[in-house]
Amino acid sequence: MRRVLLAVLGMVSLGLVAGCSSAIAGQPVAAASPDHDRELVQEYFDDLNEAASEGTSQQREFLQRSQHPDYTDELCDLGDLTLSIYPAMSTLRVDPDWVPPDAGRNATHPRGMVYVLGVSVSIRQDGALLGEQIGSQRVVILDDKVYGFAPCLTRQ
Repeated sequence: MRRVLLAVLGMVSLGLVAGCSSAIAGQPVAAASPDHDRELVQEYFDDLNEAASEGTSQQREFLQRSQHPDYTDELCDLGDLTLSIYPAMSTLRVDPDWVPPDAGRNATHPRGMVYVLGVSVSIRQDGALLGEQIGSQRVVILDDKVYGFAPCLTRQ
Protein backbone atom coordinates (compact mmCIF):
# COMPACT_ATOMS: atom_id res chain seq x y z
CA MET A 1 0.00 0.00 0.00
CA ARG A 2 2.84 2.34 0.86
CA ARG A 3 4.43 1.78 -2.59
CA VAL A 4 1.15 2.57 -4.30
CA LEU A 5 0.76 5.78 -2.26
CA LEU A 6 4.32 6.91 -3.12
CA ALA A 7 3.79 6.09 -6.79
CA VAL A 8 0.54 8.10 -6.87
CA LEU A 9 2.16 11.06 -5.08
CA GLY A 10 5.08 10.91 -7.51
CA MET A 11 2.75 10.94 -10.53
CA VAL A 12 0.74 13.85 -9.08
CA SER A 13 3.93 15.82 -8.39
CA LEU A 14 5.19 15.17 -11.92
CA GLY A 15 1.83 16.26 -13.32
CA LEU A 16 1.92 19.49 -11.31
CA VAL A 17 5.46 20.34 -12.45
CA ALA A 18 4.70 19.53 -16.09
CA GLY A 19 1.41 21.42 -15.99
CA CYS A 20 3.01 24.55 -14.52
CA SER A 21 5.85 24.91 -16.98
CA SER A 22 5.57 27.04 -20.06
CA ALA A 23 7.84 28.30 -22.80
CA ILE A 24 8.96 31.92 -22.68
CA ALA A 25 9.43 33.74 -25.96
CA GLY A 26 12.73 35.48 -26.69
CA GLN A 27 16.41 34.81 -26.64
CA PRO A 28 18.34 34.22 -23.44
CA VAL A 29 20.88 36.92 -22.66
CA ALA A 30 23.72 36.32 -20.27
CA ALA A 31 23.78 38.68 -17.32
CA ALA A 32 26.81 40.90 -17.11
CA SER A 33 29.44 39.48 -14.84
CA PRO A 34 30.82 41.51 -11.96
CA ASP A 35 34.24 41.28 -13.65
CA HIS A 36 32.83 42.68 -16.89
CA ASP A 37 31.12 45.55 -15.02
CA ARG A 38 34.35 46.23 -13.12
CA GLU A 39 36.26 46.47 -16.42
CA LEU A 40 33.67 48.85 -17.86
CA VAL A 41 33.86 51.10 -14.79
CA GLN A 42 37.67 51.15 -14.86
CA GLU A 43 37.59 52.09 -18.57
CA TYR A 44 35.15 54.92 -17.78
CA PHE A 45 37.58 56.46 -15.28
CA ASP A 46 40.55 55.90 -17.58
CA ASP A 47 38.70 57.73 -20.37
CA LEU A 48 37.62 60.51 -17.99
CA ASN A 49 41.21 61.07 -16.85
CA GLU A 50 42.55 60.93 -20.40
CA ALA A 51 40.06 63.63 -21.37
CA ALA A 52 41.16 65.72 -18.37
CA SER A 53 44.81 65.44 -19.43
CA GLU A 54 43.83 66.79 -22.87
CA GLY A 55 42.13 69.89 -21.45
CA THR A 56 38.89 71.45 -20.31
CA SER A 57 36.99 71.23 -23.58
CA GLN A 58 37.84 67.53 -24.03
CA GLN A 59 36.72 66.74 -20.50
CA ARG A 60 33.54 68.78 -20.98
CA GLU A 61 32.78 66.75 -24.13
CA PHE A 62 33.45 63.48 -22.30
CA LEU A 63 31.16 64.46 -19.41
CA GLN A 64 28.40 65.41 -21.86
CA ARG A 65 28.74 62.12 -23.77
CA SER A 66 28.82 60.02 -20.63
CA GLN A 67 26.06 61.80 -18.69
CA HIS A 68 23.24 59.39 -17.84
CA PRO A 69 20.67 59.71 -20.67
CA ASP A 70 17.83 60.49 -18.25
CA TYR A 71 19.76 63.44 -16.77
CA THR A 72 21.30 65.17 -19.78
CA ASP A 73 19.56 68.41 -18.82
CA GLU A 74 21.37 68.45 -15.47
CA LEU A 75 24.96 69.06 -16.53
CA CYS A 76 27.26 71.36 -14.61
CA ASP A 77 29.95 73.44 -16.23
CA LEU A 78 33.34 73.06 -14.58
CA GLY A 79 34.56 76.25 -16.24
CA ASP A 80 38.34 76.18 -16.54
CA LEU A 81 38.77 73.31 -14.07
CA THR A 82 39.60 69.70 -14.82
CA LEU A 83 39.04 66.72 -12.56
CA SER A 84 41.17 63.62 -12.37
CA ILE A 85 39.24 60.90 -10.58
CA TYR A 86 41.03 57.79 -9.35
CA PRO A 87 38.70 54.96 -8.37
CA ALA A 88 39.32 52.48 -5.57
CA MET A 89 37.97 49.54 -7.56
CA SER A 90 38.03 47.23 -4.54
CA THR A 91 35.18 49.34 -3.10
CA LEU A 92 32.87 48.92 -6.12
CA ARG A 93 29.43 47.70 -5.05
CA VAL A 94 25.83 47.83 -6.25
CA ASP A 95 23.75 50.67 -4.81
CA PRO A 96 20.14 49.72 -5.65
CA ASP A 97 18.40 52.42 -3.58
CA TRP A 98 20.35 55.52 -4.66
CA VAL A 99 18.68 58.43 -6.41
CA PRO A 100 20.52 61.56 -7.57
CA PRO A 101 20.18 64.34 -4.98
CA ASP A 102 18.23 67.38 -6.14
CA ALA A 103 17.49 65.55 -9.39
CA GLY A 104 14.01 66.97 -9.73
CA ARG A 105 12.78 63.53 -10.77
CA ASN A 106 10.58 62.79 -7.75
CA ALA A 107 13.39 60.68 -6.30
CA THR A 108 13.34 57.95 -8.94
CA HIS A 109 16.12 55.42 -9.32
CA PRO A 110 18.08 55.88 -12.57
CA ARG A 111 17.64 53.23 -15.25
CA GLY A 112 20.46 50.69 -15.22
CA MET A 113 22.64 49.11 -12.57
CA VAL A 114 23.88 51.76 -10.13
CA TYR A 115 27.29 51.25 -8.57
CA VAL A 116 29.06 53.27 -5.89
CA LEU A 117 32.78 53.31 -5.21
CA GLY A 118 35.38 55.29 -3.35
CA VAL A 119 37.35 57.82 -5.38
CA SER A 120 40.18 60.28 -4.99
CA VAL A 121 39.60 63.50 -6.92
CA SER A 122 42.28 66.00 -8.00
CA ILE A 123 41.04 69.41 -9.08
CA ARG A 124 43.27 71.38 -11.44
CA GLN A 125 43.19 74.80 -13.05
CA ASP A 126 45.57 75.44 -15.93
CA GLY A 127 47.53 72.37 -14.84
CA ALA A 128 48.04 73.61 -11.27
CA LEU A 129 46.67 71.44 -8.49
CA LEU A 130 44.02 73.34 -6.52
CA GLY A 131 42.91 70.56 -4.23
CA GLU A 132 42.30 66.91 -3.61
CA GLN A 133 39.35 65.19 -2.07
CA ILE A 134 38.33 61.66 -1.18
CA GLY A 135 34.69 60.68 -1.50
CA SER A 136 32.30 58.36 -3.26
CA GLN A 137 30.88 58.46 -6.74
CA ARG A 138 28.02 56.71 -8.51
CA VAL A 139 28.11 55.35 -12.01
CA VAL A 140 25.42 53.47 -13.91
CA ILE A 141 25.79 50.64 -16.38
CA LEU A 142 22.98 50.77 -18.92
CA ASP A 143 23.04 48.75 -22.14
CA ASP A 144 26.67 47.75 -21.56
CA LYS A 145 27.84 51.38 -21.28
CA VAL A 146 28.92 53.32 -18.20
CA TYR A 147 27.25 56.64 -17.50
CA GLY A 148 27.95 59.12 -14.77
CA PHE A 149 26.51 62.28 -13.35
CA ALA A 150 28.62 65.32 -14.17
CA PRO A 151 29.96 66.75 -10.92
CA CYS A 152 28.93 70.19 -9.75
CA LEU A 153 31.64 71.89 -7.77
CA THR A 154 29.43 74.87 -7.01
CA ARG A 155 25.72 75.50 -7.26
CA GLN A 156 24.67 78.63 -9.14
